[in-house]
Amino acid sequence: MPKYRGRLAPSPTGHLHLGHARTFWIAQQRAEAASGTLILRNDDLDTARCRAEFVAAMFEDLRWFGLRWNVGPDIGGPYGPYNQSERHALYAASFERLRTAGFIFPCTCSRQDVLRALTAPHQGEEEPLYPGTCRSASPDRPRAGVNWRFRVPEGETIAFTDGAIGSHVEIAGQDFGHFLVWRKDDLPSYQLACTVDDAAMHITEVVRGADLLTSTCRQLLLYRALQEAIPAFYHCPLVTDAHGQRLAKRHDALSLRTLRARGATPEELRADW
Repeated sequence: MPKYRGRLAPSPTGHLHLGHARTFWIAQQRAEAASGTLILRNDDLDTARCRAEFVAAMFEDLRWFGLRWNVGPDIGGPYGPYNQSERHALYAASFERLRTAGFIFPCTCSRQDVLRALTAPHQGEEEPLYPGTCRSASPDRPRAGVNWRFRVPEGETIAFTDGAIGSHVEIAGQDFGHFLVWRKDDLPSYQLACTVDDAAMHITEVVRGADLLTSTCRQLLLYRALQEAIPAFYHCPLVTDAHGQRLAKRHDALSLRTLRARGATPEELRADW
């Protein structure tokens, strides 16, 4: 069996909140229990929202909370670089593998085009259920300037056993549609970049929030198409606010920075976990 390799993969689009901290703490605990390696990856592909001050705050907040990693942008290590913004060539190579094998197609539909084509829109985590309008489009065109979608095997059952919640099953084409893998601004989608990086960094278990269960089903199709080893998955329960809503970076009152400024300690914040 390969030695355990886990990862923390924050995106510096805002300040980290208590939900991030709990998921990362669980990731660290699982890596330590397996005497494994914990990797920090800076998922900074969102050029519109990622800012240098958020990167600096990310390092500071993670360390304040007690998180420690063995490999990362500040340390180095094998399979780097550990900033996604520096890994474009790797994503482009995987894109070409998918295009050559016929797994993806160019899509000229806007989000509004997709919504208008649906009689009963299915609102997914990031996008509505795509109706397949451009599925027969020729892939013989430049990569940039158009969105590219993965051709899902409609009706296929996608199932995996999660370390936290047990069995999880979704149906391709019903629970999620032909999803985005490359954007028209010539950047990979979250689904492709995450899959490529976790495979290239030899991650053996992905620990993340339960809001990404459908993303895992999409990524399982990408692992298969790219013929990469599939890691184990552990989806943590979400931290919610006083109204039962899952935390987002706009919840500044529950950001680690704000809680720290109010005098909270990491030990106090972890007391109820």
